[in-house]
Amino acid sequence: MTEAVKPALPDCPRLSRLFRLQFEPVQQAWVLLYPEGMVQLNPSAAEILRRCDGQRPLDDIVLELQTLFAIDGIRPQVEALLQEGQRRGWID
Repeated sequence: MTEAVKPALPDCPRLSRLFRLQFEPVQQAWVLLYPEGMVQLNPSAAEILRRCDGQRPLDDIVLELQTLFAIDGIRPQVEALLQEGQRRGWID
């Protein structure tokens, strides 16, 4: 059995225009809003997606997050979230 090939991540990930990222004070959480509903994000997912503006290279996003969280080696987790985001249509 072969593993499915994952699509390549964009050099500068961008949130799809179908989604809007915003902080919801009532829920005290960042959410992705879309016409059919809403996805509540955990804090690390929100920090990743907040940087997906189509301007920042993936390498810069990873370096910024490593500095923010004071931890090295988070690239696999960042890539995993972005790949899931691509699968769900969050990332262009």
